[in-house]
Amino acid sequence: MATQMDSLERLSLLSAEMDFEPAEEHGCPQLVTNPSLRSASPHERSSLGKEQKREKIVISQAMLPNGKRINLLKSLLTSVCERDCHYCPFRSGRDVRRATFRPEEFASTFMALHAAGMVQGAFLSSGIVAGGMRTQDKLLDVADILRNRLNYRGYLHLKIMPGAERDQVDQAMRLADRVSINLEAPNPNRLQRLAPGKDFMDELLQPLRWVEDIRRSQPAHLGWNRHWPSSTTQFVVGGADETDVELVSASQYLYRKARLARVYYSAFNPIPGTPLENQPPASPTRELRLYQASFLLRDYGFDAEELPFQPDGNLPLSMDPKLAWAQQHLDQNPVEVNCASKSELLHVPGIGPKTADAILVARRQRTLSDLSSLNRLGLNVHRAAPFLLLNGKRSATQLALF
Repeated sequence: MATQMDSLERLSLLSAEMDFEPAEEHGCPQLVTNPSLRSASPHERSSLGKEQKREKIVISQAMLPNGKRINLLKSLLTSVCERDCHYCPFRSGRDVRRATFRPEEFASTFMALHAAGMVQGAFLSSGIVAGGMRTQDKLLDVADILRNRLNYRGYLHLKIMPGAERDQVDQAMRLADRVSINLEAPNPNRLQRLAPGKDFMDELLQPLRWVEDIRRSQPAHLGWNRHWPSSTTQFVVGGADETDVELVSASQYLYRKARLARVYYSAFNPIPGTPLENQPPASPTRELRLYQASFLLRDYGFDAEELPFQPDGNLPLSMDPKLAWAQQHLDQNPVEVNCASKSELLHVPGIGPKTADAILVARRQRTLSDLSSLNRLGLNVHRAAPFLLLNGKRSATQLALF
């Protein structure tokens, strides 16, 4: 006979289902058992379940948009789902243990963890039950209870469900620090391989467009804590035979048109009991190269067409894309540090936005003529030197000094 799970058991199950969501993660997840709740009050402990249970809650080490690091609880509101996404561990029809929270239960359980000092933020998603709009209402109920009834003022990342309406997106942006919806694939054709029941344009991409339209058309003080939340998305890498060209091109569109704060990539890993269970896993190195390419688009002024794609449409796995680009373009045409534009400097391996700005400031005061001066500005001179001229001269031979 099935037994009813208490709050801790459900949270243990639902938080474990979130390892496919890399949002805000920094470092490796840690497991926390409920004896750590000794600092909580008896009422707070009882809301989490019996103390003698040793169910494990997955808590992630996360980095917030402002650079602050916190313990983040990532959880589903329910692992019941009516959608049949071909890669998903809690897809409809899969024989797996399920759990569900009512909005009030989840809010009180989270606040008990928060009061015990175990978590400082929450990322809440859900399986879809009775349609995206109804599921979104339940997520909004949790956020409203946390903010307006329980006076929670900490970090909250709220998922937008496929099929949510614009008014629901607007409400989410008034309650959350960050909102997101996973595109999963770079275009409609690829999405049909992963999630044939989802509409790429209307259910997934449109809410991201609404987020940006709301930010542009309404005053920021209407958002949570008097500013509009940032927005993100995630792609499944290697699940639909998509190329890196497709993923990077889609990422560029999202950065430029929807002003996403970040695009996340999750290397496909086959799940037993799904239609893609026999497909090979994607390379973690491929995931890494896509992140590196994404940062080049977002922070370094690169265009997708500049990146060193191979004939098969993928990035080289053997080296990071910035170094590969530099070897193709700067080996014979190194950049003169003393007169290069910021854009030209940002294309050099070992130079980031802060160090490019430092170079621009320093050269107004003096001519930069040696690697030691660049080293003091924070450059990675080992990476940068082969692609630079200092006062008209290459300095790669000076690398041994460092």
